Amino acid sequence: MQPDLSFEPLTPVSYLDRAAAAHGDRVAVVDGDLRLTYRELHERCRRLAGGLAPLADGAPVAFLAPNTHVLLESNFGVPWAGSPLVAINTRLSAGEIAYILEHSRAAVLVHDPVFDALVDDAFSRLSAPPRRIRAGEEYEALLAGAEPLARTPDDERSLLSINYTSGTTGRPKGVMYHHRGAYLQALAMVGHTGLSPSTVHLWTLPMFHCNGWCFPWAVTAAAGTHVCLDRVDPARVWQLIRDEGVTHLNGAPTVLSMLAYADEAGDGVSGDRVVRVATGGAPPSPAILRRMAELGFDVTHLYGLTETFGPAMICDWRPEWNGLDGGEQARLKARQGVGNMISCAVRVVDENGADLPADGASVGQIALRGNNVMLGYLDDPEATAAAAPDGWFRTGDLGVMHPDGYVELRDRSKDVIISGGENIASVEVEQAIAEHPAVLEVAVIAVPDERWGEVPAAYVTLHVGASATEEEIVEHVKGRLARFKAPKSVVFGELPKTSTGKIQKFVLRDKAWAGQDRRIR
Repeated sequence: MQPDLSFEPLTPVSYLDRAAAAHGDRVAVVDGDLRLTYRELHERCRRLAGGLAPLADGAPVAFLAPNTHVLLESNFGVPWAGSPLVAINTRLSAGEIAYILEHSRAAVLVHDPVFDALVDDAFSRLSAPPRRIRAGEEYEALLAGAEPLARTPDDERSLLSINYTSGTTGRPKGVMYHHRGAYLQALAMVGHTGLSPSTVHLWTLPMFHCNGWCFPWAVTAAAGTHVCLDRVDPARVWQLIRDEGVTHLNGAPTVLSMLAYADEAGDGVSGDRVVRVATGGAPPSPAILRRMAELGFDVTHLYGLTETFGPAMICDWRPEWNGLDGGEQARLKARQGVGNMISCAVRVVDENGADLPADGASVGQIALRGNNVMLGYLDDPEATAAAAPDGWFRTGDLGVMHPDGYVELRDRSKDVIISGGENIASVEVEQAIAEHPAVLEVAVIAVPDERWGEVPAAYVTLHVGASATEEEIVEHVKGRLARFKAPKSVVFGELPKTSTGKIQKFVLRDKAWAGQDRRIR
């Protein structure tokens, strides 16, 4: 037998080889006035690999950029250079960025000039900062002077990228993706969202989120068009939907709200065209779903985590539901659904790992397994083992299994706040607030918010004789963490406690969410 005749290591970057060969003259990227064909994108990514390879020598390469063609190119060029990609959240603080660069041992940082000051600050905190390349002239010079390169992995489960998530602790964890998982996850996204050569995908989802849910590779696999967008401005989004003929976009429920109620929405998508939208995070409300349908959007609810390459579950729509009334359709659309086509069947388990009845009432933890689960956490075998004690990844989220096999989320891990699609560890915010000299005790919880779904709120007890204002506490946190992690409100007073002195966060949560349907979280 000749095993090399029937086996090729799976890697998502191979999709660009195929797109360039089969669709080389078609438009691959739209970024403002820039238009790149697939042949041009292929050449640029191979030159990026050739330029980075001698600088990184296999070590990770970090990118800090909005959704531009530069960040898109990193998803192909960095792996072809033989290095793992570290796409950094652009909303993080200098201290958090410095930590990620140091923890990942990144050899190179490519960044957009808009982040010059932020990178200066981050580098000042490092004893040995990585090589720095600014997007623009420096980046283009790197490509122009490089020989094209395309290294492919010998092992399809080798390290492809490192994505950082706050998870349930203050220190971000480095979630390790493998080539095989990203290849298969991209195919799942092609199938579930109906990508094709006719696709025009608008980048409303940050590419730094789980490598854009693997859509940089998925859209390329389908030979669709990537329309880059450096920030989600509703007016600009509506303009691109109409001018570029956008067919697909992804994002948190807050993106849906911004589009649904924007002044520019008008009569919605022109003609009979339908824009397919995939959304994660909190389930979109029935009102939003109705409004989006009126405007010409077909919304699909997804569920996943950084540890699962993005969407591991999808609310797979059944055609027999088409005849149901709008309210019932909205209820079904808001469920988290079933495992995607490359996942194992989703489980809801008790504290001992046993499956709970599929009765829509028995609440347990959602457990996932499949090719789209991480290799583990970088340099943290203890956390990796704790996350999957029996080979099934514990999401930390509680849900029920319905008789039809669809899962519905009932509560999130109580110490994680999911605000506009971003994870905020309440422990991390509490620690930052506790550093204020006037603070004696603090508890941070999620409270409902119309725009972001939920936001952090702080409950603070001050030292006797000390004083502090809400504004002082908020600014104190903003000076230490990313601004979006700062509490949106601060309540001063005694904290509810058990007889042993433990703060009862559930009392605060129940009061804050009184009258709210907790399932929307």
